[in-house]
This record gives sequence, C-alpha cells and structure tokens, in this order.
Amino acid sequence: MSLNLATLDTASLAEEARRQIEICNACRYCEGFCSVFPAMTRQKSFADGDLTHLANLCHNCRGCYYSCQYTEPHEFDLNLPAALAEVRQDSWERFVGPAPVARTFQQNGMVLMLSMVAGIGVLFWLIASLRPTSGEGFYAFLSHNAMVALFAPAFLLPLAAVAVGLVRYWREVGAGRLAIRHVVGACAQVANMRNLGGGQGQGCNFEVEDRYSNARRYFHQAVMYGFLLCFAATSVATILHYVFGWQAPYGLLTPPKLLGVPGGILLVVGTIGLAWLKTKADKKLGAVRAWGGEMAFIALLGFVAASGLALYAATGSHLVSPMLAVHLGAVLTFFLLLPYTKMVHGFFRLAALLAEETKKKTA
Repeated sequence: MSLNLATLDTASLAEEARRQIEICNACRYCEGFCSVFPAMTRQKSFADGDLTHLANLCHNCRGCYYSCQYTEPHEFDLNLPAALAEVRQDSWERFVGPAPVARTFQQNGMVLMLSMVAGIGVLFWLIASLRPTSGEGFYAFLSHNAMVALFAPAFLLPLAAVAVGLVRYWREVGAGRLAIRHVVGACAQVANMRNLGGGQGQGCNFEVEDRYSNARRYFHQAVMYGFLLCFAATSVATILHYVFGWQAPYGLLTPPKLLGVPGGILLVVGTIGLAWLKTKADKKLGAVRAWGGEMAFIALLGFVAASGLALYAATGSHLVSPMLAVHLGAVLTFFLLLPYTKMVHGFFRLAALLAEETKKKTA
C-alpha cells in the first residue's frame, strides 16, 4: 500500500522525498525529462535545502511517473511527482507563513470562497456608505482616493510577505549570486514554459497519463500572459492618471482597455482550461491535501477576470454599482490571499529557475 504523503510532517516528508530521489538518481532513466533531473545528477546526497530546490523546480508534469518501472506495485513504490508536490507545498507554507494561516488557505477551498464573499460584502458596504458627490465612471461610486487607500496596502503588504518568503527560500537552497545571464536564462524558460513541454517538447502527461499533451502548457500560458496583460493595463492606467492627468473611464481603443480586455479573456479561457484538466488528472500524483484549495484559487482567479469583463460590459447601466462591488471584492480577496494561494507558486517557480541557473554556472 502506498504511503500517505499528506499525513507526514516536514521531517518525515523530507526523508521520504530523499529516499525516492536517491533511487531516481541511481536509475537516471528520466534524465532528459525536465529541469529536475539534470539538477538531481549534480550530487549523490541531498540536504533538506536540495529537496526544497528540486521540489520547486518540478512542474508536476508527471512524465517521470508514467515512465517509471519502480512505481506501485514495485517494492520501491515511487511516486516522485506527489513527493515533490508535498515538499513544494510544505515549503510555501513554511517560508511565507505564518504556517497555520498558509496551510488553512492552501488546503481549504471553502475558506477561500468564504473570504471572497466577505471581501465582496465589504465593498458593497463601502460603495453604499462612501459614495462620492462627484466623479465619472467607477469613481462615481467609489472615489479614486478611497480605492487607492484600500487597495495599495492590500497589494503591497502581501507582496512583502512573498518577498520575505523568497529570501528564506534563497537561503535554504544555497543559491549563488545572480547575474544578468541567469535572469535571461530563467525568464526564457518561463516565457515558453519549456518544462511543461517535456523532454522533447511533445508535452506532458498531466491529464492523459501515458500519452503526451500540450494542453496544460497552453492553458498555463493563457493564464500567465492574461495576468501580465491585466497588470500592464493597470500600470498604464496609473501612469496615465498620475503623469498625464488622463483619468478613467477609458474607451475601448485606449491602452488600458487594449491590454486589459484581451488579458481578461485569456485569463477566463486559461482558468477554465486548467480547472477542466485538474478534473481529468490523477489526484494521487499531486499534493492531495491541497487539491480543493487549488481548485478554489483557479475559480477565484477566473472570477476576477470574468467579473472585470462583465463590469466593463455593464458600463453606463444600473448594474455598474453591484458589479463594481462584486469585482473589487474579488480583487481584494485575490490580493489579500495572494501569499496563501497557489498564486505563490509563480514566484517560487521563477526563484527556483533563477537559483538553478546560478547552480549550473558554478557546478
């Protein structure tokens, strides 16, 4: 019977992951599959920091599992994707902390959803009680200053928590000094999501077991580029407001909308696709305890995008006030819970790729 990784504490989980990695390192059949295996072959013994680094390099494509001759019912009982997923999950909870808070949100989809309901309720109350006497577009319902006062700390404080976690990660894995070439190498991998393309670029085995598919890679790219477009839209709007005095609302053919509308569409498509793939994939090959939290986060991110598009579509109608509360409440929830949801994996994945670049150059 397979070991229940979800029940192990940090030390026991590290020991089990170490056992599996040492067997994989002796076999090396999967050497060309992704970034994990070349990194693994640099050494014969693995400290806890090495396990943390390998776990965050892993993209959970599951190709190694379906190619492995030592999985259940073999006595070695290897399930490397699940072992690394649990170590990875544990690392986020430890680094960003406080661990009990992180664990609650990472694992509990219902808590995430209730948080979003609470966030929307807060925005409904603010819009009802703090409606300005003047303003155009959204600012006719909630002033610009009120939005800044509410969302600036909700955005910056969680980012600070993530930054602290990344510093802790960098120290634990023993990464080297960063150079421009390291950043370029890591960002190139992120841009095309090379590790989700498998060893030969044919895709991964996430949702179709021993067959290859690039679906997960494409949906991840839709989410990533959609999010970046939306972030760029907000950044451009901020510059237009403060530097050029061009205040919202913005028309369809203005830079914020030309970036934000396609970005929102990509986010909706990408999150629907990722949720669909997760229902097709084998749960036992990931972090089983976090499955509900991961699905809830995908739903939250998709809802943020969809509600933003709906709000834009409702411009000029009586639906603007309730839609604004719903959308901003979802955005507020997303920002506040950012360090404690699957969103944090993007930061740690980039950090792992950066750390790996420094390790490759010094190996």
